[in-house]
Amino acid sequence: MIYNFSQEESQKIIEHFGQAFFEKVLKDIEIYSTKWDLKILQLVDYYSVNCIFICHSQQFGNAILKITNPCREVCTEFNTLREYNGKLFCNVFDADIDNGVILEELIEPGIRLRDEKLIEKRLFVFSHLFNNLHIVSDNPKVYPTYLGWVTRITDYMSKQEDYKELYSFMKKAKDICSSLCEIYCKNLLLHGDFHHDNILLGNNNEYRIIDPKGVIGDPIFDIARFIINEFHDNDKISFEDYRKHIEIITEYFEKSLNVPIDILKKCIFIETTMANCWNVESGEAPDMEGVIYAEAIMNG
Repeated sequence: MIYNFSQEESQKIIEHFGQAFFEKVLKDIEIYSTKWDLKILQLVDYYSVNCIFICHSQQFGNAILKITNPCREVCTEFNTLREYNGKLFCNVFDADIDNGVILEELIEPGIRLRDEKLIEKRLFVFSHLFNNLHIVSDNPKVYPTYLGWVTRITDYMSKQEDYKELYSFMKKAKDICSSLCEIYCKNLLLHGDFHHDNILLGNNNEYRIIDPKGVIGDPIFDIARFIINEFHDNDKISFEDYRKHIEIITEYFEKSLNVPIDILKKCIFIETTMANCWNVESGEAPDMEGVIYAEAIMNG
């Protein structure tokens, strides 16, 4: 075996992804360890859509190996990283898109922005990265659009009889998004999941960005995911605490990102509602309180 899974690791992968996927991982490790001259060092204890391994490549150096099932997201992530070519992002070394495998640069020491205790520092780092980030894609047809995301999930929710209230919120979010796209109409390459856990401290005390979704739209739509993620560890936050925190962030971003507060709040509502609709699509329960909070903030 090129990598010896512990019983607990094997069980977690099988429970989350299924036996067939675990067998794919075993096969892929053998194939790509040979192809890229990899020594697999560690399985990252994080299970979302990928199995992630820290490894060392004789060709490329320290790296991250991502294994998933073939899907469009593998293609958009690879192409996003290739287009940014190391500018603020991690580098992508190689990929087998048709098999759902990507080899990327390992960011070291890799401390997440979430671990930064001072909110002023978190907001400063995000603002610095955001203001130097977005580019015109060389091949925009590779990617979905942000409005396309919103439209697709709205159509999906229209057919969910058990979630009529959430659908009404999503329909409203779609209308707001459409109106914003008429004013904020830049078609740039966005990260699409730009938040604390995808911003890591690298060498020379500089933060780098990982795990792009890859989506085309105006940069204003790359802000709200970060704001929402500020509440990641606060499942039972009161509305008043939520409101105060939102005010601090939007006042800062109005100045640092040059986006009006009312526009930021609309984006928060769109993103919060869409995220909860995605939860429904994934078989998870939506956080209706969060959607109601976001609408109340938007309405002042």
